[in-house]
Amino acid sequence: MYFIRDEKIAAAHRLVPGSPRPATEAIQALLAGPTEAEQAAGMSTAIPEGTTLNGITIEGGLATVDLSGDFESGGGSFSMLARLAQVVYTLTQFPTVEQVRFELDGQPVEVFSSEGIVLDQPVNRAAYEDLTPAILVETPAFGDTVSGPLQASGTANVFEATFQIEILDEAGNQLAHQVVTATSGSGMRGTFDVTIPFEVSEPGSGTVVAYELSAKDGSRINEVRIPVEFQP
Repeated sequence: MYFIRDEKIAAAHRLVPGSPRPATEAIQALLAGPTEAEQAAGMSTAIPEGTTLNGITIEGGLATVDLSGDFESGGGSFSMLARLAQVVYTLTQFPTVEQVRFELDGQPVEVFSSEGIVLDQPVNRAAYEDLTPAILVETPAFGDTVSGPLQASGTANVFEATFQIEILDEAGNQLAHQVVTATSGSGMRGTFDVTIPFEVSEPGSGTVVAYELSAKDGSRINEVRIPVEFQP
């Protein structure tokens, strides 16, 4: 599921029992909100407490999600857009879902909230590009247990589609570094999926850091830091 960190979308993982309705499980987990550890790492949710799921149907690449009226309560324009983005990102992780249509208590939503957000057409991730970090790492996610080699995947919209990933131990020592090239960039969001060799001899904490080097002065920009746990 997807929460908010530094006013941008951020991924979190949950392990759930096998289910014939994974989209329903994912939304239920999203509505439960971030864990205490995730909150300590700066993650939050824009979805109002008390929001419940009435149901989800998926047909022809379109997911129709019916939420309780609480989903529309409170918050300003950022909060309203952020909660929509959280649901859209969570549902479109599944290959059977390309777009999302919203309902509240069984009624189709054409204009969402007093902020006047138009939802008369199905929406996808592109509708929330402004809420998507330049580098969105979807794997690994906050608190994941990882071992070498590390698989890192997600999307990026960076200059010439190129950015960096490094793996640091608890003391900040670099265990690995790799230049990554997404499928597109410079104004177009592309995907990436890379394998980064590294080794640790014992369990411990560390950080996966993704960042872009500024074309202007070479400084780090658009940095994302993901705390992880190492397992040999």
